[in-house]
Amino acid sequence: MNHFTDIRTIGVPVGDQDRAVAFYTGTLGFELLMDAPLPEIGGRWIVVAPPGAPTNLALSPAANDQPADTGVRLVTPDATAAHKHLQSEGVDTDELIAWPGVPPMFTFRDQDGNTLYVVQE
Repeated sequence: MNHFTDIRTIGVPVGDQDRAVAFYTGTLGFELLMDAPLPEIGGRWIVVAPPGAPTNLALSPAANDQPADTGVRLVTPDATAAHKHLQSEGVDTDELIAWPGVPPMFTFRDQDGNTLYVVQE
């Protein structure tokens, strides 16, 4: 019996939640889905996602100062255009990879140095 049907939220550790919201909503164009205080533990429960996406990211307070390789893959219809956009916004991006038989892709780092991936659909 399969007890799980989906992956809804993936946590991304951030050092400054306000700065992270500005990056993910402003630079990446995600929607802010939730921003609620966590009075028992401090900080806020912040959830962002690309418009209409079924999976979202929780921008949670980092436990330490080490950036993470999130393993998060963001899908785009045009990896070249997304790469150029992020570079024009000053985002730390790696080169666009376009190998035969593999969708174009690249990696970038958010404002906390966390690595995320972009792959063309």
